[in-house]
Amino acid sequence: MSVPTTVEFGAQDGTGAAWLAAVCARVEGVRCAVVLEVPRDGDTLSPLAIWPESTHDIAYLRPACDAAVRPPRPIKLVLPRIDSEGSSHAVIIAQPLEHGGRLRWLIAMDLGHPSSGSAEAALKQITETGGWLVAARLLAEQQGQRSIVERLTFLTNAIALAGEERNFHQSALNIVNEVARRFNCERASLGIERANFIEVVAVSNKASFDARATEIRLLADAMDETLDQAYPIIHPGPDPNALPVPAHAVLAAHTGAITLCSIPLRVRGRAIGVLTLERHAGELFVPDSHDLLAAFGDVLGTLVELKKDADRGAFTRLRDTLSDGCNALFGPRHPGVKFGAILALSVLGFLSVASGDYRVAAKTVVEGAVQRAIVVPFDGFLAESAVRAGDVVKAGQLLCRLDDKDLNLEKAKWEAEAAQLLPKYRAALATHDAGMRKVLGAQIAQAEIELKLVEERLTRATITAPFAGVVVSGDLSQLLGTPIEKGKVLFEVAPLDEYRVILKVDERDIAAVRTTQQGELAVAGLPDARLPFKVKQITPVASAEEGQNFFRVEAQMESESGILRPGMQGVGKIFIGERKLLWIWAHRLLEWITLSLWKWLP
Repeated sequence: MSVPTTVEFGAQDGTGAAWLAAVCARVEGVRCAVVLEVPRDGDTLSPLAIWPESTHDIAYLRPACDAAVRPPRPIKLVLPRIDSEGSSHAVIIAQPLEHGGRLRWLIAMDLGHPSSGSAEAALKQITETGGWLVAARLLAEQQGQRSIVERLTFLTNAIALAGEERNFHQSALNIVNEVARRFNCERASLGIERANFIEVVAVSNKASFDARATEIRLLADAMDETLDQAYPIIHPGPDPNALPVPAHAVLAAHTGAITLCSIPLRVRGRAIGVLTLERHAGELFVPDSHDLLAAFGDVLGTLVELKKDADRGAFTRLRDTLSDGCNALFGPRHPGVKFGAILALSVLGFLSVASGDYRVAAKTVVEGAVQRAIVVPFDGFLAESAVRAGDVVKAGQLLCRLDDKDLNLEKAKWEAEAAQLLPKYRAALATHDAGMRKVLGAQIAQAEIELKLVEERLTRATITAPFAGVVVSGDLSQLLGTPIEKGKVLFEVAPLDEYRVILKVDERDIAAVRTTQQGELAVAGLPDARLPFKVKQITPVASAEEGQNFFRVEAQMESESGILRPGMQGVGKIFIGERKLLWIWAHRLLEWITLSLWKWLP
């Protein structure tokens, strides 16, 4: 076959140009596209439509077109192309369209510069919308433009009726009623393939029918006959040498029909149903009507399949899914599915016999074994701060000092008070004034006690570390000179060589945890280090955090570590014992199922 080099399109075919423009609008980067018609006789392709509407040199499309027609198949080529922008490469695709067992049309498209998925997207668009072009061209071949509009209106109305109803059976009834009215038929029937047999689902002008009736059974046999031949049947047919159709003959004799026409509904080349028309009077079905209905069947098949699938119940969907899975596993095809199933069974079998260490993981925080809070001994003002959080301190090292000016003044006051009372007391002793002596003695004792209190507060004004450790919290460097209240926590100090590990164990795992069990800790700051610990205590009270219940489990570090610091967080894992790998990975799901069954079963 040859492709014309230069094409002048003064007057294009309207339906072909409209279809091609719609396809090009859905595909990115299209430079040029052409629809070529393959005549029944001869090997020269004649142009039907081009996009955009101007004169184009399409000689460079010839290699792709030649490859696509011998034999007919989709083709994708990357070819050099020289244009006004200079030398470049273009992705050329060619997609043949067949009808009636022979090649009828060829679509070639220049997609411009190569891009990922552009060719596949273009071929998909042509394949999915090609049925419309086939139907339109068949109508164009049969009658003039006026008839084309009329029949395309019929196709549109029938498809619209099928899509109006959400229920599949009501949609099918709308379809057969419209087809029977349009083709002047006494009856139109629709059957759907189920398990390689036809089930009649809709008969025109009948809201319901008995599937066991003789007439319906004969109708189903005729549809089965169409399904077996996988080709439209007209009875009586115009070709005397055609294959015999005894089921159609029996149906015609039983119903008194003078002519029958059965059209298979196709989805991706597979017949999923049959549309059968009956006339009891009038004209016989002719090939013109046959071709229109064949194109209608190709367009309608996809819609019927979608409606049937959407109308399935949950049980039917489950059954079909299981059936498809069994066919993929045990049927002759789908080797990838079989390999995947064998691999999954092998892994499952290995996990069922292999054992591993079962460990309970929990969020963990490191605390000092003893954590001392340093608080304000009395109301006053902060005079000096010597440390902050993170500093390592020695026993007796200065942490902070409070302002003691007021205390020194108060001390001087009570010292002066005691000095004034002492001479008076001695005078009372000399005069043997017992009453005055007692009064002055009490006042001197009060002054001495107040003096001791002031001196004690002066000693507490200097706050020191109670032991060697690290300052866990507290930073007063920005609070110098500010008033502080009695009892306020200034610092928290923890020892450097003694730690305890606090694990928050999920309530689902707490039953497996026991004291003396071993474990390992990995902190966020040192994820590669594994620090051993031993479970020491389990708190029997749960606390709720982040929507889950946790139990506080206290553990003790097995050995000293210079890298740990109080406040570090990480993940701790407690060793429970050996379990099967399958149980380790699936026990949570099994426990959830058990609890759900216990909840819902009576």
